[in-house]
Amino acid sequence: MSDIAFATLGELARGLAAGRYSSVELARLYLDRIDRANPALGAYVSVDREGALKLAEAADARRRAGYGLLGPLDGLPVAVKDLCDIEGQVTTAGSQAWTQRRSAVTATAVTRLVDAGMVVLGKTHMVEFAFGGWGTNPVMGTPRNPWDLVRARIPGGSSSGSGVAVAAGLAPAALGSDTGGSVRIPAALNGITGLKTTRGLISLHGSVALSHTLDSIGPLTRDTRDALLLTQALSGPDPRDPVTQAVPAFRFHEPAAGAQPLRGVRIALMPPAQYPIAVDAAVQGALDDARRVLAGLGADLVEAPFPFDFHDMMLRNGQIIAAEAYAQHRDYIEDGNLPLGPHVRSRVLAGKHVSAADYIRALQAHAAACEDWRNWMRDYDALLAPCLPFAACPLEEVDEAATPLAAFTRPGNYVNASGLALPAGFTADGLPIGVQLLGKPNGEGALGRIGMAFQAQTDWHLRRPGLAAIGL
Repeated sequence: MSDIAFATLGELARGLAAGRYSSVELARLYLDRIDRANPALGAYVSVDREGALKLAEAADARRRAGYGLLGPLDGLPVAVKDLCDIEGQVTTAGSQAWTQRRSAVTATAVTRLVDAGMVVLGKTHMVEFAFGGWGTNPVMGTPRNPWDLVRARIPGGSSSGSGVAVAAGLAPAALGSDTGGSVRIPAALNGITGLKTTRGLISLHGSVALSHTLDSIGPLTRDTRDALLLTQALSGPDPRDPVTQAVPAFRFHEPAAGAQPLRGVRIALMPPAQYPIAVDAAVQGALDDARRVLAGLGADLVEAPFPFDFHDMMLRNGQIIAAEAYAQHRDYIEDGNLPLGPHVRSRVLAGKHVSAADYIRALQAHAAACEDWRNWMRDYDALLAPCLPFAACPLEEVDEAATPLAAFTRPGNYVNASGLALPAGFTADGLPIGVQLLGKPNGEGALGRIGMAFQAQTDWHLRRPGLAAIGL
């Protein structure tokens, strides 16, 4: 059943419907893979074997009794980033200082997964307090990118464990969060799909905040269709998160068929001269290939002068994150007796020096940029851009003081875009490369249409890492 571990949620659902396996058998398959591989990969910080099997048994009982499905995800396994509370369980948010922190509530996102009949396997590892794009965690341990088992490479953050778990077949899907790229970065580095959702589309109630202005929750999956199905289950108003009241729930629709399913779709291209950072030749090559595929599917791709400064937006986004992260953690961030990672501590402390006037000005600029983005995107369905400037580098090359991985992703949060990271190629030494689509607020459906058409024409998302060295 090892091939099943790399199946999409849709494929797993069809297998359940056909009786090829039960929900309990599926849960045990993933739990067994976690037992064997997690010591080497470090994707999970905790595994709820007993709870997962009970949820799976309930799904099987519903199916046997003929009560009908709770939805298209009923009985399917999923993992949850360890900043989502589950009542009675420990939520560390990646911090050794929080290993005794038991949750008093369950996050709305988790509740909606369970309401949809999903089987929660456990909590995935992350960068401490979700504040970092490399995926490193020097105190709790850094998950290992499964595409290189010889030389340890970055998994991407902050949803590092979620990216590794899906890429290695330790879960078919996982929740992440994205404040400056924390869903899209690990998706691109691990060769999977990641959807950054519009702020307010998915409730943040019960999720540890990094930046209440910029945070969003989104899925990491094997393909775009799975990401949309999860978003449908997760979205909708929540009285405990007022921001959700103004955002309509997402509804998934199967895309149109045909030889050119993207006819009439307009996609903007950022001119390379306006890139905020130089990209590797392999990254540009993958982007050029993606452009040709999308054009062949009928899309109209337009390279036009770009009226936004991605570098400036990245810096402004970082200022808001730092200020709000400091407000979140100020009561203990300077306590030298707590085992906090030095780099995350320094990032949070940077927010201490953001004045009230500078913070207000940053919020005003953020609101203006959101309006400018909405106006500019009236002419387009998406912007195609690099997701990252390079593929996963070795851990020893990480510069914790630099933020190159956020160069193309943070601006999407700053303008409240929807965003989709798609596998789009590999380097000469076999490391995944991702591209990024940025869309309008609440543009998940348009991005999904493009992503599904792209993945129907390519096989990058079907490739998997070699894991024989760790017994898989």
